[in-house]
This record gives sequence, C-alpha cells and structure tokens, in this order.
Amino acid sequence: MAEVGNDRSRGWGFDTRAIHAGQDPEPTTGAVTVPVFQTSTFAQEAVGKHSGYEYARTGNPTRTALQTALAALEDAAFGVSFASGLAAEDAILRLLEPGDHIVMGNDAYGGTFRLISKVFGRAGITWSAHDLTDPASLGRDWPNNTKMVWAETPTNPLLTVIDIAAVASVVAQHPEARLVVDNTFATPYLQQPLAHGADIVVHSTTKYIGGHSDVVGGFVATNESDVHDHLTFIQNAVGAVPGPWDCYLTLRGVKTLGVRMDRHCTNAAKLVELLSSHPKVTSVLWPGVATHPGHGAARKQMRDFGGMVSFQTGTRDAAMRVSEGTELFTLAESLGAVESLIEHPGAMTHLSAAGSPLEVPDDLVRLSVGIEDSADLMADLKQALDQL
Repeated sequence: MAEVGNDRSRGWGFDTRAIHAGQDPEPTTGAVTVPVFQTSTFAQEAVGKHSGYEYARTGNPTRTALQTALAALEDAAFGVSFASGLAAEDAILRLLEPGDHIVMGNDAYGGTFRLISKVFGRAGITWSAHDLTDPASLGRDWPNNTKMVWAETPTNPLLTVIDIAAVASVVAQHPEARLVVDNTFATPYLQQPLAHGADIVVHSTTKYIGGHSDVVGGFVATNESDVHDHLTFIQNAVGAVPGPWDCYLTLRGVKTLGVRMDRHCTNAAKLVELLSSHPKVTSVLWPGVATHPGHGAARKQMRDFGGMVSFQTGTRDAAMRVSEGTELFTLAESLGAVESLIEHPGAMTHLSAAGSPLEVPDDLVRLSVGIEDSADLMADLKQALDQL
C-alpha cells in the first residue's frame, strides 16, 4: 500500500521525486538504496502485533517503496503494484460486475483487447470499441450500463492521442462510470492523466518505467480511496504481486526515467525526420508531427511527444522486410527500454486483434526508439528502408 497525500515529496520536482520519494535511507543500516527484502514472512512481536508487515504477498518494504515512488510521480494519493501490466489491468477490470459494459478505444493494445473480450467477456462483461478522439459522439451514443471507459494515449501501436480532459468531461456526466487511462507510452514524466480528469491510471512498468528490458511489472494510481481499497484487496486475494527483486529493479529504472525520456523523445524526433522524407514510407505516425490529428491534444497534455514511432510502408511484405532488415534495432516485442526495438504489430504484439474491430494495418512497423546515438539509429533504419 502507498498513500502519499501528505508525503513531503509533494513539493519536489519530478526528477527529485523519482530519486527520493519513498526511498529514504534504510534506518537500521543507513543503506542509501532501498534493500531487497527477500523474505516470505515477518516476525511478529505478539499475536496480531507487527511492524506493518506480516506476509510478503500482503506487503513487502521494497514493494512499498516502489508504490510510494510511482504514486508520487503520478501525483496520486494511492499506488498499487502488480506482477505485470495485464495483472494490473485485471485488478481494475474486477471493479465490473456481470452485465456491466466497458467502452475501449478502437485501437487499444491487443493484450488489453484480449483480456476484456476473451476473459471478462466470458464473465458477462460486454464491450464496444469507440473512436475516443470524438468524445462528443461517445456522449451521444453512450452505451447502456457503461461502467468504465478505457483509453490509451498515445495508443499502441497507432499513436492516436486522446484528449483526456474532453473524454473525462463526458464520463463525468455518468457518475456510475470511471475513466481509466493507460499511460504506459507517455509515462508520468510526459503526462499525468489524473490531473486531466482520469479516475484511474495504469502502467506496464515493464516498459519505460523499468526501462532496461529486465523486469516485468504493472502499476495502478488513483485518488479514490474505494478504488484503492479494491485494488489492495485484489492484490492480496489474487496474489499477482511483484517480487522484491522486481520492485528493486523497477525502482532502479524509476531514478533515471526523466533523463531517459528526454533522450527517447529527442532520438524519436530525428528518426521521424528521416522517415518523413524517405520515398518508401507512406505515412509516419508520431504525435510530434504538426499534421498528426492529435498534435494539438498532445501539446496540451504532454511535456513532449514520446519515444514510440510507427510508420507504414504500403505493403505487408515491405513492412516485414524492414522489420527483419535492421541490425541495430532488435526485432522483438515489448518497448520502452534503453535499446531500440522494431516489430511488425500485425504479426506480433497485436496478432490477438486480427479480424476484430481493433485489427491494425498489415503494412505497419512500430519502433521503440532507444537512447543510442541518433546517427547510428538513423543509418541503420535508412539502410533497411533502402533495401526495399
């Protein structure tokens, strides 16, 4: 559990919070870095009397530090960590009951779509896909019994930007519903959805927050105490908790999140220049492009435009060849780490959405732009494109 409403970190800047919030030196030894509390249980002074920890599924000091730090970065009252991003999403979706309806964006992450449609659909939850870039139409066509609107911004992999405040204003007209925003691509460094009216924020901390392709995790932030109580109950009752080493590695990534995101964004902007001028590229999807439909919303709610770039090549074959033709970009799923990755979403991360309203274009290539030297990344991508 993490409650940071009165935490002294409230007055600190982002990078200071990333290094210090919830991460005071360990009192017994003075260790500057939060230790890995590698234990499954904790000694109790008497029956029912303990220091705040009794069993590691229920709570662990390394996990508490991570939850406090991440809640501070989202400027949230509460934060709860999970074993993966999808475990975090699962805990949120358990707020719904059979017969409830959920609206998701029409280009949601394939794993989110699979969880909602294939798992919660069997439990009696209905869903629909909506163009959330048009909040007014959502207001006009509000589905009956909608209890949750699920938005990603920017989306994965089409980099659609949702105006969080505009969608929040529609959801607010229905007190029984909550707005969930997946903030994985933007991170709390670039965007804080709670400040724009979201009720719940979810992250795959596997991505930018961890930042080194060596840990899997998820996180949920909220200012609502009843949501927090639900999440902590699910965290303990279901047990999809991150281990202490996972929390330690994620905290290590948190400390450099701001400086890494600056480099991700700078490198992405340079690659977009290359892609925009290359004759083999038919379109470039990145919120920083002035002609991007969501550019205005991104400028309003984001600090910068992110390190994810998608582009189209005109044919599936060309997209496959580019994805397999790089040398420095690694062909791999996942994203948000220090090394650059390339993938074909239709055949990889979003294969589960094939044949659905959320199917992605088959000529799409997605880049997770790392923090290597930009000149090297540009040369590698250019040689792959030049071979088409």
